[in-house]
Amino acid sequence: MRRVRFVALGDSLTEGVGDPVRDGWRGWAALLAAGLAEEPAEFTNLALSGAQARDVAERQLPAGLALRPDVASVVVGVNDTLRCSFDLGAVAARLDTVYAAFTGQGALLLTACLPDPGAMLGLPGALARPLARRQRAVNAVVHALSDRYGAVHLHASEGDWTTDRAMWSADRLHPGERGHRQLALRFHALLAERGHATGPAPSPENEFPAPTRSASLWWLATAGTGWVARRCTDLLPQLLTLAADELRHHARGTSARLDLRTSAAVSAALAALSTTERPEAA
Repeated sequence: MRRVRFVALGDSLTEGVGDPVRDGWRGWAALLAAGLAEEPAEFTNLALSGAQARDVAERQLPAGLALRPDVASVVVGVNDTLRCSFDLGAVAARLDTVYAAFTGQGALLLTACLPDPGAMLGLPGALARPLARRQRAVNAVVHALSDRYGAVHLHASEGDWTTDRAMWSADRLHPGERGHRQLALRFHALLAERGHATGPAPSPENEFPAPTRSASLWWLATAGTGWVARRCTDLLPQLLTLAADELRHHARGTSARLDLRTSAAVSAALAALSTTERPEAA
């Protein structure tokens, strides 16, 4: 009998950024793979730093399907919110395609909603709120599609772990080792409830010493700052415009209109998707 086959798709979160081992990254998905069954799963990590929903649908999906996994995780969307080209309808359509393809093969789908990057970076309110609306919109789409495809869905967008600095790396956008372990542990618990995880749960305790404050600051000043800059440069002019709009609505007492606009965008994105019956979950 072959081992459980687990394929992970997504961006830097699933690639493992923030959880360094030797000369690379490990991350929550690799930690989870060890406990999916009594014998560690055959694990392939296709996630790549900077990936957006388009990259997952067009590049990672074909490779993932070719492996015919028993379990497939798809966690993506934050990088989409950090682009001036953000299109919620396109994100929804690509996620729908990816989810349908894996569940159509009989794979068990793992998904997660994520904290908004503006809050994690500690941006001023007028800059953070537009990003928060975008992330809430993506999360709402992920919630709806996860339900449609019978996914094991982790609500990771809120809770104590988002404000516990011990869970996060120096850049504030990626979990550190303890945070990655927390994600793996929570996914394992959800899978165990369904009878899909029969191996040992990941340990919540760090295997390696936490980086010193000076090492964390050095990483942030060198690699970390460049990482954020590369993903946000094209967003900045638009974000300033969004912030100005935010301030105008706040001054007029009409901020609720922005929330209603976001809710309408979510409804439109989901309504545009195929209304075929939900495939049977594995």
